[in-house]
Amino acid sequence: MDSVVHFEMPYENRDRMAKFYSSAFGWQTRMLGEEMGNYVVATTTESTDAGPTRPGAINGGLYGRMPDRPMQYPSVVIAVDDRSLTPRTPIRRTTGAAPVAH
Repeated sequence: MDSVVHFEMPYENRDRMAKFYSSAFGWQTRMLGEEMGNYVVATTTESTDAGPTRPGAINGGLYGRMPDRPMQYPSVVIAVDDRSLTPRTPIRRTTGAAPVAH
């Protein structure tokens, strides 16, 4: 089964967002600098460098909302074995899904 591996969400106020998720959910946030677009890495559960240690858990990140880009919504990343997405795969036939280049 393909799994959700990561989430991303926009923020408007970085400090307020970090304080909220820390106090409401116990997340740890690591604020990156301008050279990384002020991205914030969110660790939601016990993790190693390889990722969460609890099966099914995910970590994610938050990015500053950009006023010139109106279509900014929370998103999830799902790991899919690209060998399973042939043109004959039922999900591709019914949804028009296609692999995204890295």
